[in-house]
Amino acid sequence: MTTLYDVAALGNAIVDVIATASDDFLDAEGLVKGSMMLIDDDQAASLYGRMASGIETSGGSAGNTIAGVASLGGRGVFIGKVAQDELGDVYAHDMDAIGARFSGGRLAGGAATGRCLINVTPDGQRTMCTYLGAASQLGPEDVDAAIIEAAATTYLEGYLFDPEDARRAFAKAAGLAHASDRLIALSLSDSFVVHRHRQALIGFIDNEVDIVFANEDEICALFETDDFDVAIKAIGDRAKIAAVTRGPKGSVVLAGGAVHEIEAFPVQKVLDTTGAGDQYAAGFLHGLAKGYAMDHCGRLGSLAAAEVIAHYGPRPQVSLRDLAAASGL
Repeated sequence: MTTLYDVAALGNAIVDVIATASDDFLDAEGLVKGSMMLIDDDQAASLYGRMASGIETSGGSAGNTIAGVASLGGRGVFIGKVAQDELGDVYAHDMDAIGARFSGGRLAGGAATGRCLINVTPDGQRTMCTYLGAASQLGPEDVDAAIIEAAATTYLEGYLFDPEDARRAFAKAAGLAHASDRLIALSLSDSFVVHRHRQALIGFIDNEVDIVFANEDEICALFETDDFDVAIKAIGDRAKIAAVTRGPKGSVVLAGGAVHEIEAFPVQKVLDTTGAGDQYAAGFLHGLAKGYAMDHCGRLGSLAAAEVIAHYGPRPQVSLRDLAAASGL
């Protein structure tokens, strides 16, 4: 079958609300710095009312990755679920406007389009409180077989391990991808997700996943160790390809028994780490679709991550394709 997309991604369709905050504010709200927690509609309204003024932008982890793929000049499609409301219209429009396709469902009645309230402290750390809304209703019926079969890689957002219907969507996508000799990639998303679903994630990785994306905390949580070297050996033994980010320490890419250590691209000032892992995955998967070597893919991921942490918001603000060309990538 013809490859129509470099990356198809399944994830939560979320509108991000990003505001600056102090550590004292996080303490007063009982929020764990650097974490993501799920909240209901009432909690979202209450926290929103106490947050500082912020910016609103279409987001969601996998959606951000597709935005990065598009910025690199790649072909991406995002599968998510929004409501038939104003924010749902905005989300679908935003995806089309960046040169990517929006697929999935539109929920009529019931929950509103999801939103994520992100408080960014002066050190650039983001603390997220997410009201999933319609996004949590994503199910196997929203997965278009023709899209998965035509995508070089299908990228799955680990946050979707919480809803049962979304897990069934994962299983459907994985079956379709492998039947068409395509790749499945999984982002672990958050250490709290890993703690909640550790055994299920390991089983899914063992049986369905070709590429694993994680940060240092997530991969250590997956294998219940504080020793990074132990964790990366464990994931290297399980996944065909693993890319593990380490913030300013760069990243480690494991494939075919080889270990590639990738340096972080320099950033004058880190303003907001929201979307760093999402953009790393975008650069890496774009490089993979181009047939680049593993270290080249890692450097593209590092470049994309460096761009996004230098400004507020989880999506590129300049052309990643132009940045890559200027950097010889």
